[in-house]
Amino acid sequence: MYRAVTRNIEVLVRPFYLEDRSDPSENRYVWGYHVTIDNQSDEFVQLLSRYWHITDGAGRVEEVRGAGVVGDQPELNPGDSYQYTSGCPLPTPSGIMVGHYTMRNARGETFNIAIPAFSLDLPGTRRTVN
Repeated sequence: MYRAVTRNIEVLVRPFYLEDRSDPSENRYVWGYHVTIDNQSDEFVQLLSRYWHITDGAGRVEEVRGAGVVGDQPELNPGDSYQYTSGCPLPTPSGIMVGHYTMRNARGETFNIAIPAFSLDLPGTRRTVN
């Protein structure tokens, strides 16, 4: 489990390898990741967009930006949590993902919250994420 906290909003990420969707003979490795966003602050927030910086095992970088997550722009009151699961294919058996969510509070202020860096590694292997 990987964890980051920004402005009392906690983001937890649990990555997992999807062997049934992967085909190493075709250089296709697929991971899922389960995210929990826990609003521990004292203010309402809405997730507007996401940004991912994905680096595969060969050092190639892909940046992904988009509205919301999995088609949703969740609203979280103080104490609320939101969970979703998504995935990431890579052409290498390892990689690293990191990013941020852009949030808006009730006053209309927008700010970014960190998504912790997490590693994508085949089962039985593990790299350290700095």
